Amino acid sequence: MQSQCGECGKIRFKFLYLTFMHILALDTSTEYLSLALKLGETILRYDELAGQSHSQKILPQIRALLDEANIELTDLDGIAFGAGPGSFTGVRIACGVSQGLAFGANLPVVGVNTLLVLAEFSLKESAASKVIACLDARMGEIYHAAFEKCDGVWQETSASGLFKPYDAPLVTGDDWVGAGSGWLTYGEQLGAIYESQLKASLPSALPTASSILTIATPLFEAGLGQVAHEATPIYIRNKVALKTAERALLVKTNGQPRK
Repeated sequence: MQSQCGECGKIRFKFLYLTFMHILALDTSTEYLSLALKLGETILRYDELAGQSHSQKILPQIRALLDEANIELTDLDGIAFGAGPGSFTGVRIACGVSQGLAFGANLPVVGVNTLLVLAEFSLKESAASKVIACLDARMGEIYHAAFEKCDGVWQETSASGLFKPYDAPLVTGDDWVGAGSGWLTYGEQLGAIYESQLKASLPSALPTASSILTIATPLFEAGLGQVAHEATPIYIRNKVALKTAERALLVKTNGQPRK
């Protein structure tokens, strides 16, 4: 659940583990198509490097998961999706598909910040409790946020934002884990900023649908799902493409600041 600390005013997210709900989760914010279907304690997963074919594959694969579980869309309790930030087209696909399916089946929806999903993924993969989540935003920039888990609660210590890699916000303390494609593309620049504060990095970490399920399930249980038409993507960037001269400069400088 999401709450605000009375002392510091920071946003916190607390995740419980409930076993009886039937929830579909999906993410298309990266080049991967990630789906997960929760059936009580059972989770069916589908993850594929889809490239630019999300829109062609997502509905048939959702149908295949439902058929494997021998249920219909109307048997679900809700639909959760990666709301962004991420690929502009991918985020729109996830939101649009979730809205359409939820509207037709009269289901609530929950959109989840993909950077928070990276933190939850890192917790599962490496027991990370302090995560600097970075996704490659293209055009020489990253989507960035930092989260710390205390007493079972994710605390957002650095809000989601769009930055040049060399301008990534500072964090305090040690034992941070870097997660996401931003670390794959700009590991050298980010490593120079955080240096000895890093315990490890997970550059291959992805905002998976199974991690979305972990975050979204207690929100549905608490009645915090939205009606379909209220679901919205998380857009941080307004500009979605570089001009020719800007692309040439980016290649020339390799994402470094101009001198």
